[in-house]
Amino acid sequence: MEHIWYWFAYSFLGYCLEKLFAAATSSSHRLRRCFVFLPLCPVYGFAMVTILLLGAEKLPARGADLARYARGAAMEYAVHWGYERLFQVQFWDYSSTKCDVNGRICLPFSICWGILSMLAVRYVQPVLEGYAALLPEWAAALAVFLVTLDGILTARVLLTTHDIDALTPRTLLRSKRRRTA
Repeated sequence: MEHIWYWFAYSFLGYCLEKLFAAATSSSHRLRRCFVFLPLCPVYGFAMVTILLLGAEKLPARGADLARYARGAAMEYAVHWGYERLFQVQFWDYSSTKCDVNGRICLPFSICWGILSMLAVRYVQPVLEGYAALLPEWAAALAVFLVTLDGILTARVLLTTHDIDALTPRTLLRSKRRRTA
């Protein structure tokens, strides 16, 4: 049950990081949304839960960090590939960055994600573990329901528009009006 909360926490922290990055770089994708309503960026949640579930605690410190880094990069690549295949969208494109792999991952950002993953496992995760243990199961069920509902709405917008900037409630309402008219 705790892993549900870890996914939420890291997805929310990733969303906040994306907003900061967009503001700092004056990105054209200022909204940096991944869902229509919820402030979550699931690639961060999936990557961190994967890193936690696959564990690397039995490895020497450097080996564990390298294993976490590699798992994070693999998850970023897989999520990007999934977005392209399912929705024909790209939430990020590293093709103009040096040392990229199909525009889905690149060495400079992978190094950043690797460092952030190591810091999260060492410093953020112990704090989250304490809080996650306190949360009731019914709250996890409600949270999963809300993400599922928003995920369905998000998929509808992406399948209709193939545009990540269309992830707004207004777009969802417009597509519903067009369908009923």
